[in-house]
Amino acid sequence: MDLANRLFFRLYQCANMLHKTGTRAVEEEGLTTQQWAVLGALSRPQAGDGMTVNELARYLMVSRQNLSGLIGRMERDGHLASAPDGQDRRARRITMTPSGRRVWTVLAQPKIEAYYARALEGFSVDDMAHAIHYLLKLLDNMARLDTQGR
Repeated sequence: MDLANRLFFRLYQCANMLHKTGTRAVEEEGLTTQQWAVLGALSRPQAGDGMTVNELARYLMVSRQNLSGLIGRMERDGHLASAPDGQDRRARRITMTPSGRRVWTVLAQPKIEAYYARALEGFSVDDMAHAIHYLLKLLDNMARLDTQGR
């Protein structure tokens, strides 16, 4: 129990520090880590035609309610656009605007890469691969808990 408590507390601290220091890395672009995650999700080749709000919420593992406010702010800032989905008119499809793509590609990504380099200082490729492996294992278990709790 003590070891599990220490592990989850460190994860909690890491998440908080990611939001704090990650946001600081991209604040000149007017972004937060949450907005960075949305732009990152939409920049993937699989999201070339955008993503519905539900798809984006599932991918980022956040609630639709939390995502709706974030999307609204990003639309207001000109980073995102939304339109009715071609397959389901009730759903909204979210895409990155040309301005959002420029902010992501030209302004934010170089700062994010520098942030990663500093945050992962002293990590080998093996260290990173092992960390990903264990985090994915934990995430799978937590996702199972989430679906059982519904």
